[in-house]
Amino acid sequence: MDPWSEIEGKRAHDPIFQNHVRPNCRQPADGFCKEKGADAAIARAERCIWVPGPIIVGAGPSGLAVAACLKEKGIDSLVLERSNCIASLWQLKTYDRLSLHLPRQFCELPLMPFPADYPIYPSKQQFVAYLESYAARFGIRPTYNRTVVCAEYDEHLQLWRARTRATGVMGEEVEYVSQWLVVATGENAEIVLPEIDGLEEFKGVVMHTSSYKSGGAFAGKRVLVVGSGNSGMEVCLDLCNHNARPHIVVRDAVHILPREMLGQSTFGLSMWLLKWLPVHVVDRILLLIARTMLGDTAPLGLKRPTIGPLELKSLSGKTPVLDVGTFAKIKSGDIKVRSAIKQISGRKVEFMDTRLEEFDVIVLATGYKSNVPSWLKDRELFSEKDGLPRKSFPNGWKGENGLYSVGFTRRGLMGTSVDARRIAHDIEQQWKARGKHPDVLL
Repeated sequence: MDPWSEIEGKRAHDPIFQNHVRPNCRQPADGFCKEKGADAAIARAERCIWVPGPIIVGAGPSGLAVAACLKEKGIDSLVLERSNCIASLWQLKTYDRLSLHLPRQFCELPLMPFPADYPIYPSKQQFVAYLESYAARFGIRPTYNRTVVCAEYDEHLQLWRARTRATGVMGEEVEYVSQWLVVATGENAEIVLPEIDGLEEFKGVVMHTSSYKSGGAFAGKRVLVVGSGNSGMEVCLDLCNHNARPHIVVRDAVHILPREMLGQSTFGLSMWLLKWLPVHVVDRILLLIARTMLGDTAPLGLKRPTIGPLELKSLSGKTPVLDVGTFAKIKSGDIKVRSAIKQISGRKVEFMDTRLEEFDVIVLATGYKSNVPSWLKDRELFSEKDGLPRKSFPNGWKGENGLYSVGFTRRGLMGTSVDARRIAHDIEQQWKARGKHPDVLL
């Protein structure tokens, strides 16, 4: 049976929906979404739909992974996606030359490996094709162009109510109701824009990396890239390869490691060493090899943090730069390193070291952040400060009353896969229990 037909049948015959949910669909429950703004508080959902399985918010790799693990256990889910495609970050907001920074075996989703003919580091296009095949294999059909503006647990109904709005100024509002809510919007839901004096008055082009596709449009231009993470470094390399004149702002200390060491991936080597040695020892080994291969990076304006790369990642979530050729361009002088920005005036940028230079373009490689606090009314599982689970991996995947999180582990797709399997197993246990007592909410 088509899953939506099944849902409509459930709405018509389920005593839980008849007795509890339907009378409340036309107006919010007391206090529902009042803290989320006037629009969410006043607007009434035009439709209310009972969802027998979990509601999954987000159709990125994390949302797809949970949906697939549930499907394997015979449980359909409703995947809500604000964009018009799966993996919208990868498809719509990444540069053309992007590829996976880790070998493919560390980036597989549960239950389906990458095709055997894929390279070690699949390209952006190959990764998207893999995700589309993944969704097709498990029959995952997200509801697109549907933004969750507010989600809250209704204590009276003992159900989650997710109010959504269709794309557009006057988009239709629909409320979905379920026993389970899976937050899969991830760590990269919204762009982060830095506060720089004079940035808004810059006379050239300003863009975030989410809008950057290729350096082809910037040949001969002086481009300032703000941010020295993996994206900033790779955008600089791309600009250099397209005959632009890139400069990169390095404000904080940064770990740069070769993407491969001793004939294997740096990440794979790290994982193998961690089986036998403590983190601080593995960090010392990695830094020793990196210094042998790259030399001392400090004279080039790339000071290393006092904490090792793996320990720093664990403590702060800051990922080391896995070099794919940028460092050689920095050494040759094709990419120039600059200190933090003091202020901008017209096209002139003044740096903290008093240097003053003109630029045609500024690219903000300043990253992303979670947007969970803007729409989820829960303060137990997620922190209001950064929108991430309060408990670190592996304990941040489950909240109270059927609330789950996936894709917030700061451990990439490996962490996603672990949490997706846990969530599916946990819901399966409740699903089986509800099957024995279908008229009882658990």
